[in-house]
Amino acid sequence: ATHQRLEDRVASGQFREDLFHRLNVIRLKLPALRERREDIPQLLRYFLQRAAQELGVPVKSIHSQAMAQLAQHDWPGNVRELENTARWLTVMAPGHEIGVEDLPDNLSRFTPEGIALTDDALLTQWTGDLKRWADARLAAGDQDLLAIAGPTFERTLLKAALHFTGGHKQQAAALIGWGRNTVIGWGRNTVTRKLKELADGEEDQAE
Repeated sequence: ATHQRLEDRVASGQFREDLFHRLNVIRLKLPALRERREDIPQLLRYFLQRAAQELGVPVKSIHSQAMAQLAQHDWPGNVRELENTARWLTVMAPGHEIGVEDLPDNLSRFTPEGIALTDDALLTQWTGDLKRWADARLAAGDQDLLAIAGPTFERTLLKAALHFTGGHKQQAAALIGWGRNTVIGWGRNTVTRKLKELADGEEDQAE
């Protein structure tokens, strides 16, 4: 089996012509997995079942959003890459159902064309990350997690809104839900002051 054009290699003298004609009896062209994406769900379920049998563990199911994300991947390694991914998920996914948050990093965030995941898939992704962070902090004995995570949450939203508005603070505040009443309640230059508070908090975390 080969993915190379043997006619070209014969013409360039890199492959023996007599051997080419001896082998050139029946040709089967197997399309790449990305050219038959409709086969991915059935193949993945088969590989998940086989991996579970080999490892002696229950077969995992897969959420529709995770399946949709896998179907968008280009799979340069074709079926072998899909099989290895099924083995990885069987071992690494913590629950009985595989979600978007359980996918390997190279498969979980963006499609090969750079198109962002759906809002629901992204929500599943970051809430899964947040839960893992909370689990780790609780296991470490931390308390008042909302006071720790809240400013980071605000800061992240505000940075995204400022980027979207080209640095216009009042528009950014409105976009993230800091309405007119909230801003007036803070007093003059409140968005600027709030930005400084959040920035100071970020520096404290870095230290």
